[in-house]
Formats: sequence, structure tokens, C-alpha cells
Amino acid sequence: MSGDDTAAGTNSGQASQRLRDSLVVLLAVGAGVVNVTSFLALGKVFSSVITGNLVVLGMAAANVQPGLALRSGLALAGYSAGVLIAAPIAARGRRETWPPAVTVALCAEFGLLIVFTAGWEAGRQQPGWRIALLVLLAAAMGMQSAAVRRLGSISATYLTGTLTGVLTALITSNRPAGHWRDVGVIVALATGAGAGAALIRLAPAWLPALTLLPLAAAIAAASAFCRRIAAPDN
Repeated sequence: MSGDDTAAGTNSGQASQRLRDSLVVLLAVGAGVVNVTSFLALGKVFSSVITGNLVVLGMAAANVQPGLALRSGLALAGYSAGVLIAAPIAARGRRETWPPAVTVALCAEFGLLIVFTAGWEAGRQQPGWRIALLVLLAAAMGMQSAAVRRLGSISATYLTGTLTGVLTALITSNRPAGHWRDVGVIVALATGAGAGAALIRLAPAWLPALTLLPLAAAIAAASAFCRRIAAPDN
């Protein structure tokens, strides 16, 4: 292999990693929207912040709040179901920067969010519907978490470890690979949460569009990337 071929391969690999990191940041925007939706509109529990939901479950049990305990328990169950469904899908195929199976798992998540959109329009004011919508969002976040986990030690939905890594790098001046991606993910999730909260207050009918848009863009970009990688050289 010539030096030019080696350089081209290195540049291609770096470009693929940059695209992967950008898509993970984009997915984090959607995760912020989904989590703020479940918290503000569907019963004061989270879709993917499992530590928070476990705390809420324990608090609700201690204070004898059966409604809150039910919602936190269902969020945990929905998230777990999403992981169990998406993990074997995302695990198919060989390991790549962005395996096509990850896109397939994200498409399954997109299908759940389409169902959520229909339910949001039909009955978000009804308690029974709100519980169903909560389970759908939690399952969608479980799917996204499982899909992104296939990419390595990366998360776009639960960020305690991500924040720990960013702060450690800040204080030690030792920035590992993916540092700026992790910073971007934290900012993106907070931005998505802020945008979602504003829509819930000002234009709740448009909220499902904001849950779908980042995921749709990520799927489209990932599909284009996979097609380009699979295309034979001209």
C-alpha cells in the first residue's frame, strides 16, 4: 500500500468518526426533547435518566404515592423493553464506525415516535393516554441507548459518565478521543430540553415534530453514509 493510499484511508476514517460523533450529538438533542416531555407533560418522570427514576420510585414508595410509583415503574419497564428489543438488532453485522444495523435500530425507534405522535394528538390530556405515551417515550429512549451503545463507549441519552469524563479532562488537561463529542452531547441534550420545554408551554401541538426531527435527520445522514461506504469504487 502506497503512502497516498494510507493517508487517504486515515482521512476517510477520521471523516467517518467525525460524522459518527455529529450524529450522536444530533441524537442527544432529541433525547433532551423526549426527557423534558415525559417530565413536564407525562408525570414528572424521565424517559432515559434511569438513576433519577429509581430515586423517584423509592421516594414514591416511601411517601405512599402510588401514581408516581406507577409512572416511574412503567418508565423503567418501557426503557428496559426498548433496550431488549433494539440491542440484538444493533448487534448484527461486523463492527464499523457506524454499522448499518444501528440505523435499523434507530428506524425502529422512529416508528415508536410516530405512534407517540398519533397518541399525543389524540389524547394527551387523558390520564390513560399519558401513561401509554410515557411508556412509548421510555421504550424509544431504550432503543436509542442500545443503538448508540453499539458504537462504543458513547451515550446520547444518559450523561452522568459523560459529564464525569468531561470534568476529569478539564481538571487533568488530559483530553481523550471523543472529548469534544462528549461536550457537544451535553450541550445538545440541554438545548433539546430547553426547546422542548418552550414548545410545551407555547405550542404543544408541535412538540412531536421536535422529537422526530433530530432522529429523522440522523437516520437520513447515516443511511447516506452507509450507502456511500457500500458503493463500489468507480
